[in-house]
Amino acid sequence: MNIIEVKNLKKSYHDGVTDTIALNGVTFNVRKGEFMAIMGPSGSGKSTLLHVLGLLDEPTSGHYTFNGKNISSYSRDQLADLRNREVGFVFQAFNLLPRTSVLENVKLPLYYSGIPEIEWDERSRKAVESVGLGHRMFHAPSELSGGEKQRVAIARALVTDPDIIFADEPTGNLDSKSGKMVMGIIQRLNEEHGKTIILITHETSTAEHSERIIRLMDGEIESDKKVSKRLTAEDEYVK
Repeated sequence: MNIIEVKNLKKSYHDGVTDTIALNGVTFNVRKGEFMAIMGPSGSGKSTLLHVLGLLDEPTSGHYTFNGKNISSYSRDQLADLRNREVGFVFQAFNLLPRTSVLENVKLPLYYSGIPEIEWDERSRKAVESVGLGHRMFHAPSELSGGEKQRVAIARALVTDPDIIFADEPTGNLDSKSGKMVMGIIQRLNEEHGKTIILITHETSTAEHSERIIRLMDGEIESDKKVSKRLTAEDEYVK
């Protein structure tokens, strides 16, 4: 079963004078439970594609089906609700609230989720513990390392139990050891919990944790190949 189907997807921006084409006829499917990486140089369209797939932006034309329904049939409010319930995001910059505890940062998506408030604390605690940070529950982000901040961001992405997680350069601000640990957590979410993962990265070593790599160039798919030998980060998994 496919969670995502895109056909001839296009996205352009108009600055009043010229049109800039960011995506030019992109077509592919993503299976439910698949771990896919998207690579490409700066300006290739990978961030635009993530924003469209993550329901943060709308395509100019083409078809995008999410969980069997064409997104063009949704209103803006319905898209926002769908995004809050079924999509999780992990960004390079962490995007944590600096004066708020780990637990409260993780709880934030629940305010917009429609999940009963009585469940918020338990869900948030379980998400924090799932990334090995139960001992940091009430610490502020300023008291955490870069790797710990990214693990908080992963917990925040998980707290609504989404169908799919988009990870945009999740190791970009981390040292190699922290990066391996973060990739271990992401890989475990895919392999043990069945989460669909779409990873944006410019690092081949990071992309090779996935099952499949799509390479973009100038808004078009240059290649779409399965990874013959996936890397693992088993020794770095947080148990």
